[in-house]
Amino acid sequence: MSTVTEVPRGALPHPDVQSLDEVNRDILRPLGRPGRGWWALLALSIAGIGLLAVSWGIQIVLGIGVTGLNSPVGWGVYITTFVFWVGIAHSGTLISAILFLFRAPWRQSIYRAAEAMTVFAVMTAGLFPLIHMGRVWHGYWLMPYPNSRFLWPNFRSPLVWDVFAVTTYFTVSAIFFYLGTIPDLAAARDAARGLRKKLYNVISLGWRGTDREWHHFGKAYIFLAALATPLVLSVHSVVSWDFAVTIVPGWHATIFAPYFVAGAIYSGIAMVITLTVPLRKAFGLEAYLTNKHYDAMAKLCLMTSLIVFYAYISEFFMAWYSGEEVERAAFWARLFGQYWWATWIMLVCNCMVPVMLWFKRVRYSIPALFTISIFVNIGMWFERYVIIVTSLHHEYEPFAWGVYRPSVVEMGIVVGSFCWFGFWFLLFTRIIPPVAIAELKEVLPTPMRPTAIAGPSGHGGDQ
Repeated sequence: MSTVTEVPRGALPHPDVQSLDEVNRDILRPLGRPGRGWWALLALSIAGIGLLAVSWGIQIVLGIGVTGLNSPVGWGVYITTFVFWVGIAHSGTLISAILFLFRAPWRQSIYRAAEAMTVFAVMTAGLFPLIHMGRVWHGYWLMPYPNSRFLWPNFRSPLVWDVFAVTTYFTVSAIFFYLGTIPDLAAARDAARGLRKKLYNVISLGWRGTDREWHHFGKAYIFLAALATPLVLSVHSVVSWDFAVTIVPGWHATIFAPYFVAGAIYSGIAMVITLTVPLRKAFGLEAYLTNKHYDAMAKLCLMTSLIVFYAYISEFFMAWYSGEEVERAAFWARLFGQYWWATWIMLVCNCMVPVMLWFKRVRYSIPALFTISIFVNIGMWFERYVIIVTSLHHEYEPFAWGVYRPSVVEMGIVVGSFCWFGFWFLLFTRIIPPVAIAELKEVLPTPMRPTAIAGPSGHGGDQ
């Protein structure tokens, strides 16, 4: 007698996975003793956090004058990096929630890393408004609470909208991320011992996997997914309004909201690829993060790169078509002015390099995808730099034009922010299963029913 495996419709095959027990064993393996590479990366990230702390301490003691900020460029690499990390954060939950609602079969292997990336990116982005304030001890003035001084934020300011939007988004994303990990934390609890078992027993909330628990879990998860999707779109639109509601040349445009959302998805997909490729290699997860998963991510990255490229063309075309000399001069300065190098880095990394993703051979090459994703991340950071710096330094009056050059203190804080993000992501890989065990088992090909019986001649007969 022979049986034929029935694969769930739309599922991606995992030919190297032999049993469901093997799934638990493989995915929980990273939670054990890490290798030397993990410790080396952790030490590097801690050193980077130290650089951030020292640089920020110098700025607090000596004042905001240690930066390169000036008039008219009052926003620099701090706000550039803030918008970059907010974009990275929005894409993670958006990828997870939308793919869940549309039942994308390749979501199960990547969404856990994407959601973790979201939470840690928001934690990183939240540092920069405080750093940019200079007098960080006055940060509580941003919060709308009754006080004897009658100091209230200006609720018509998009900067205050950011506080509410990002705080709300962080709350929903953290709950969405944590809720999805509960069944897997219970699986880790069952395999752990000692103090780690006690920790998992607490954070898994006593999960036993009963029908009642799964029923409530499914309802709560789909509710949060449906809530997170429009929230992501609205929050990053609010971030774009920081620029669009002004009259600064290069900012005052209605395209900014969809432009920023597309850019967020673009940079987020690239960051997911950047993070999961080393994770896949270091922990031996090749059977769960297959070439087909990366092919699907590469196609999404290619699609969003075309949208971003279209947005670039629209910006330059509208600057010319508007007939406004100031707008035309601002965009001409972007291409051929003092910051031409930043604009061309943006165009090359975001528009030219991703063209290679049209080729299937490139999409199925993990080293090539990893390299392209790094270029995209660089290009998306420079996109924010170009939008902010080139628009501010070249406004209406020529006598007010200025040049901005980031200081060593600023770049130390920016580099340290990437190490801060990496530190939390490394801890994530040691505490929480990096791939969703429960959902992955739902799409794995498992023997479901016998479909054929071998006859004496070796041919299958009717059951």
